[in-house]
Formats: sequence, structure tokens, C-alpha cells
Amino acid sequence: MIEIKDITKIYRTGGEPLVALDKISLSIQEGEFTAIMGPSGSGKSTMMNILGLLDRFDSGTYYLNGKDVSHLSDNEGAHVRNKEIGFVFQSFNLMPRMTILENVELPMVYANVPKKERNERAVKALERVGLGNRVKHRPNEISGGQKQRVAIARAIVNTPSVLMADEPTGNLDSKTTLDIMRIFQELNAEGTTVVMVTHEPEVAEYTKRVVLFKDGVIRDDYPQQQKIL
Repeated sequence: MIEIKDITKIYRTGGEPLVALDKISLSIQEGEFTAIMGPSGSGKSTMMNILGLLDRFDSGTYYLNGKDVSHLSDNEGAHVRNKEIGFVFQSFNLMPRMTILENVELPMVYANVPKKERNERAVKALERVGLGNRVKHRPNEISGGQKQRVAIARAIVNTPSVLMADEPTGNLDSKTTLDIMRIFQELNAEGTTVVMVTHEPEVAEYTKRVVLFKDGVIRDDYPQQQKIL
């Protein structure tokens, strides 16, 4: 599914070069549910951006579903992202003037899916996360937990091979956090590969594997007994 080898990322902002990732190698198999953890500045968010083809790296190789995606153009990267990767962010990233249904349809608009099919698939994705009765609402009319459910529906509507979540519970209360993690577990049980960045150990307990970053390198990588919701 995901295979990276000797990935190095260096930020150069006028002062001393900052090595964000130092020759990282990592494999994530199809069907895994992996938490990427580490303190602030450890490299975990940089790693997520690279895995999601949102950022480039300086050296190394990255294979996604057997394809070398190390040196894609911006347009090629955008095409692979829209087809293969679903994103869930801490800040939801919903379009405020669009309805919930229109927000979920967006990835399909970019993929040139016909309108009728877009509508049907978006409604089904919203029903999948328990929001089938909110399709005409706008983001400012629903709670934070419901916004994250919309973001998940948008992320899965193109049936991506991997779902990437960057601190998806960071803005949510404890009960809503459990609701979101339950959805991730259900999606994973259905075959979706999930990679999640989190700084919360109690959230990582609901995954099957933990990869711990510190100072731009992997300090630990271990499977765990997953807490089931």
C-alpha cells in the first residue's frame, strides 16, 4: 500500500537548515490502522503531508499502491490524491457557503463525475456517517462533531485506498472523539487503510499500530491490541 525509503525533508528558511525528516523508511500494508505520534516538531505532520502528496521531499522514494509517486508534477499529484487518498483535517476545511451535500460532492466535481451520480454517492456517504438528514444544512448550522462527520463523508466519497487523518479529534470533546474513532474503526473493518496523526495516546489506543516520531526519525514502531468501540 505505502512504501517509503530513505525520505529526507529539509526546510531552509534563511537560518540553519532544519532537517524535518532524516532518511525515514516505513511500510504500511493494506487494511492497517496506524497512528503516527510524536511531540511538536517531531516530523509527524511533515510525514503526513508527504504521504498525502501535499508536500515534496528532498531525497528518497515513495511508492503508493505499487506506483512510484516520488516525482509527480503538481497536476499528476492532484490526480493521484483525488483518486487514491481521502483527507480528514483537524479544522474540517468545509466550504461555509456550500451545503453539507455540496461539500461532500466536491471531490467528485474535480473527478468529473456526472451530477446525478455525485448526488447519489454524496447522500450515501452522509448516510454512512449518520448525517443523511442534514444534507441541506450549511456548516455553520451543525456541531463540530457533525462537521467532522461531513469531512469523513467527503474523504470517503471517492472510495480512496487510504484515508489520512491529521489530528481529526483535536477540536472535539471526549464523547464526540469516541464517535469519530468508532467511524474510523468501522471503515477500517470494511477494508479501508487508515493513517492518523495524533498527539493523544488515549486516541491512539483505538488503532492497531503506533509509529513514534522524534527529532525527525522513527523512534519506535509497534503493533498493539486495539481498543474496540
